[in-house]
Amino acid sequence: MRSIAIAAVGSLVLLMSGAAGATGLATCNAGPQSGWQDQDAVTKHLVVKAGWKEVRRMKPDGGCWEVYGINENGRQAEAYFHPVTLQHILTTQR
Repeated sequence: MRSIAIAAVGSLVLLMSGAAGATGLATCNAGPQSGWQDQDAVTKHLVVKAGWKEVRRMKPDGGCWEVYGINENGRQAEAYFHPVTLQHILTTQR
């Protein structure tokens, strides 16, 4: 009985640790970060090509670049981009 309880707790810990690393809003299968475009390239793409007013923060999340800033509509946005192709995946606005 004790071994079943230990196995159950171990499984729960593994599930929780995987969920803690990503928000679950978007997932990109982009491979290792060594092949990703860097933050400067993402910022340049968003400001020059996508018309964003400002990029405030960027971090890896779910294998994507998660970006916070002011989008082309002048609204605060949280957006996800594929880190290799910079394809837009998802945006939420406030």
